[in-house]
Amino acid sequence: MTIFLLWCILLVLCWPLALVALVLYPIVWLLLLPFRLVGIAVEGALGLVWAIVTLPFRIVRKLA
Repeated sequence: MTIFLLWCILLVLCWPLALVALVLYPIVWLLLLPFRLVGIAVEGALGLVWAIVTLPFRIVRKLA
């Protein structure tokens, strides 16, 4: 909601810039989408590696 209010203020102050921002926002979002997907995949892979590495320590802690 705050982003919309900021955009409305920009529309009042400088409407050409607000319209350019309105047009470019979906294009930039589409360009950044692959990086977001790669980030999710890398985070999942690192979480899996961390779980595999710490598994023996967690097992020993449960047994002790």
